[in-house]
Amino acid sequence: MKRPALSRLALRGLVGGLVAGGIAALSFGQVAEAQNIAGFNSNQPVSYAADRIELQDRQNRVVLSGDVVIQQGDLRMTAQRTTVAYSDTGTLRIQRIDATGGVTVTRGNERASGNAAVYDFNRRVIVLSGGVALRRGGDTLDGGRLVIDLNSGLSSVDGRGSTAGENTGRVTGTFAVPEGD
Repeated sequence: MKRPALSRLALRGLVGGLVAGGIAALSFGQVAEAQNIAGFNSNQPVSYAADRIELQDRQNRVVLSGDVVIQQGDLRMTAQRTTVAYSDTGTLRIQRIDATGGVTVTRGNERASGNAAVYDFNRRVIVLSGGVALRRGGDTLDGGRLVIDLNSGLSSVDGRGSTAGENTGRVTGTFAVPEGD
């Protein structure tokens, strides 16, 4: 079933932004902003803060817990717990970040939240899952899973795992309509 062009453009603009113009940029506005997703530099340094850190050197991972904040450029991820997997070939290189417990990803005034997130640095893909909610101004989008491909700039939301009351398993939302002059 083909969606109306306005719905495709609105969804592309909504999802395209927040990861874009920077993270996983989920922009709720202009379609042109959605083009910036593919331009996000996932090679920027990653900084972190947490109440506790555990280095699991033999497993090549770091576990951060308690009010975790991870920052990469203008992308910010918060969670209760994250596991950072890395490779060590003389230089440490992050492979993947798994986050759980009230995960929120923000860029500017745009915000995406869910129960869990995976940022795969090798594939350049970010996946938010479990009660996903996107917010910017009066625009909202709720679903079960958000996938952001930083290579192609394509983002998609589906209802898998959605628990939005009567719309369980569906993507729902509201687009604000500007007032006329």
